[in-house]
Amino acid sequence: MTQRQKLSDAGMKLMNGAHRAVLAISGGRLGWTLGRMPTVELHTTGRVSGIRRSTLLTAPVHGNRRWVFVASKGGDDRDPQWYRNLVANPDAEITVRGRTLKVHSRTANAAEKAELWPQIVAANDRYAGYQRKTARDIPVIICEEH
Repeated sequence: MTQRQKLSDAGMKLMNGAHRAVLAISGGRLGWTLGRMPTVELHTTGRVSGIRRSTLLTAPVHGNRRWVFVASKGGDDRDPQWYRNLVANPDAEITVRGRTLKVHSRTANAAEKAELWPQIVAANDRYAGYQRKTARDIPVIICEEH
């Protein structure tokens, strides 16, 4: 891992920690949305460790018991760990405003991504910039409630 990648990973962890702090300090009154997107806590099972892992994400597209996440990692050339965990263990949980739901996840196929991408970019145009920043085809993940 390069020094730049280590710094990027540390920055992502710091932002996630700061977001958790806002939620805790405000007693959950602040931090459940980012712009028009809800904040969701994704709980995965570590693909190597088997340990439960949690990360805060935004869901640019959601509704009808379906939550869509973007494995952008800020335009990094590597997939985020949470995505790699979901690929290995697609059954997960999400917590939305204190309510935990069981979900089954899958990576959107090309046609699904083509349909979802304009909605994702409409919710947050930074995703388009992240895709331009990397040669990696950024995965779109569909999580459906059980």
